[in-house]
Amino acid sequence: QVQLVESGGGLVQPGGSLRLSCTASGFTLDYYAIGWFRQAPGKEREGVSCIRSSDGRTYYADSVKGRFTISEDNAKNTVYLQMNSLKPEDTAVYYCAASIQRYSPPPPYDYAGAYDYWGQGTQVTVSS
Repeated sequence: QVQLVESGGGLVQPGGSLRLSCTASGFTLDYYAIGWFRQAPGKEREGVSCIRSSDGRTYYADSVKGRFTISEDNAKNTVYLQMNSLKPEDTAVYYCAASIQRYSPPPPYDYAGAYDYWGQGTQVTVSS
């Protein structure tokens, strides 16, 4: 069984920071990418960031560039999303997702259909 578990969400003031973690277990095939998505109330799910396993290449939504950083710790089988300078519009449920399929050509990083496994989500609330 493949399982992704997110942690690190919570309530933070504008300008504050949080670090989200996504720990994976039960993989029987190598994954090709780990992505972070978020969904705010009344809005569609949107891609936030992605890291490619083969070379560590990263991708970010324009709205979070310069503020968020994705990284991985292979020894712990964990991917992190460091979120700095948080804004109220960052409030959402954040999900991590893993892609285990190889596509040629590769799809956009924020194409949710390319991801095979999803975590349960963790709530991030940015408010005074």
